[in-house]
This record gives sequence, structure tokens and C-alpha cells, in this order.
Amino acid sequence: MARSSVMSASKLSKIETGKLAPSADDVDRILTAIGVSDGVKTEYMEVARAVATESTAWRLIQRAGLHKAQKQLQAMESRMGMLRLFQPALVPGLLQTPEYMRAVLSRHGDLSAETVRRTIGARLERQGVLYDSGKTFRFVITEPVLRWLITPPLVMAGQLDRLITLSRLPSVDIRVAPLTGPQHDIPSHAFVIRDERVVSVETVHAAVTVTDPRDVSLYVTKFEGFAERALSNDVARAMLEDIRDEFLRQQETG
Repeated sequence: MARSSVMSASKLSKIETGKLAPSADDVDRILTAIGVSDGVKTEYMEVARAVATESTAWRLIQRAGLHKAQKQLQAMESRMGMLRLFQPALVPGLLQTPEYMRAVLSRHGDLSAETVRRTIGARLERQGVLYDSGKTFRFVITEPVLRWLITPPLVMAGQLDRLITLSRLPSVDIRVAPLTGPQHDIPSHAFVIRDERVVSVETVHAAVTVTDPRDVSLYVTKFEGFAERALSNDVARAMLEDIRDEFLRQQETG
């Protein structure tokens, strides 16, 4: 049962005995594993989502294993049909190069070399879902993300090349919200919407999960507002190429 639900036996036991409250995603996985009817599943999921919001401190996620968190995301993304991701700070994990991943993880000075290696490996494996033609991936990235030198210029140029390549996949739509022109909204923080059922928000101290449909709809509206005004297709790729070339010139003159 635990294997079918993609969770540890100890976690399932705690849920069964009432020692741990299941998240909406936990309930979804358990009901799927049991094989209940669609009607029963809908009824239980409505109750689970009414809980609305849950928060898990990063220190707890790190303690359990960052690579395991990547595996959990991989399992979640294997079941979804559409992912919408808004990111005003970093290149999204599903689009990162290994070098960029290493630069992001290096912010955490307490991570061992083995932890970094396993986390990068798990994230790279997770990226395989981008090639699933049965799914849709929509990304909106703000322009400062493309210019933020979290890596040396040459590595950043490679990261932008990666974005250009992935943007040509049939299942992937990468848009850039430019700095120029009037702004309609504030890019408060990063968030991910999966199938309009659950939203994941990354804060400084914790990962927050939102499942109440009323709250999820707020994030959908915010995403679509940015997506509608963002650069896309060849126009977005032209911007990526221009910024990439700037980094290459910096490397040459440096």
C-alpha cells in the first residue's frame, strides 16, 4: 500500500493511526492506490482540499533528504496533466543545467558534497517529464532571473542556451516578463500550479501547499495575467539570445 501510494510505510502508518494529518496530495495518492470510484474520490478530495494550506519547514525537508523531495515531486508530476510555474527569482528547477543547480545548492553551506550530488541527480532525472507529449508545461520567468549572476557569465550563457532549446519542445512554453513597459502586477514570489488542484509556494523558511479551490484560483489568475503580457515564442527566444550574447562578451573581456 505504501509503495502504491509513493510514500514510506512509517508515514502511512502515522496517517492511519491519526498521528499525522495527510495533505491533499497524500489523500489523492492513497485513494488512487485503493482504487475507489471517481465519485468517492471527488467527495474525499473536496474535504481534503478544504484544509486549504499547509506548511513544511525547509529544515525538515532537508533533514528528510532533498533528493527524496525531488523524487516526491517527480511522482506528483508524473500524475498531472498541466504545470504552470511563475518564477521572479531563479531559473525553474525543471529547466536548470547541472552547473546552475550546483550554484543554487551552494547557498546552503551545510549541505554535504554527497547531498548536493544526489539532489542534482534526482532533479536531472525529474526533468525527463518535459519530453512527455501528453503533458503541458507553461513557465513565466521575469527578466531579472535571466540577468542575475548566480553563476559565472559563461555558465549563465549555457543556462540561457538550455532555455532556448527547451522552449522549442512541443509540450513546453517559456515566456519572459520584460522589465520595460508598464507593469500590471507585482511579482511577489515564485509559485507552481499543478492541474488547478494544488499550488506550491516557496518562502524563505518553508514550502507552503495551497489546495482550497478559492485560493488556487487566485494563483491561476495571477499567472495568466503575467503570461498574457509576457514575451513568447520567437520574441522570447530573441531576448534570451541577446542576453546570452551579452554574457559571452563579458566572458571574453573578463
